[in-house]
Amino acid sequence: MTQHDLADAKDRMSRAVASLGHEFAGVRTGRASGSIFEKISVEYYGVPTPMLQIASVSSPEAQLLVISPYDKSAMPAIEKAILASDLGLNPSNDGNVIRVPFPPLTEERRKDLVKLCKQYAEEARVAIRNIRRDSNEYFKNQEKEHEISQDDLHRLEADVQKTTDSFIADIDELLKRKEQEIMEV
Repeated sequence: MTQHDLADAKDRMSRAVASLGHEFAGVRTGRASGSIFEKISVEYYGVPTPMLQIASVSSPEAQLLVISPYDKSAMPAIEKAILASDLGLNPSNDGNVIRVPFPPLTEERRKDLVKLCKQYAEEARVAIRNIRRDSNEYFKNQEKEHEISQDDLHRLEADVQKTTDSFIADIDELLKRKEQEIMEV
């Protein structure tokens, strides 16, 4: 039963790291990437719809995204949603597609984005530590109820700590790569 709980902790930790990767994908870098539109919802026939469900996004150049709506009547709503987002982008509509140029990031904006990424990484580390705490409490209760021995408790706590250290290292590596990507001119 305890190995299952260790596996559950690992699974929850890996989901926290995956969530961080998803957050990082939404942070704009100097290069155009369609993944920044994942969180944008468009008012489509009165229903908030994820933009990527009603349009395809391509990147013909490093500093440009082209959005091709499947339904041309959605173009004004897509433009409005991009302008309303906090991405700071200015879409232009030619009747067939929406072009979204990515202006080069200023040094100050890059530093702000790195700060934001550090904040996301710290939130993920806290989530990992909370999972560690929950697992350790669970194992201590099992030991108190005499379901596992004290030796098993120490071994399981050591395993949880090793797992925690591994996932924290993954978070640090993700952050380092994202920082490099943002600061790259």
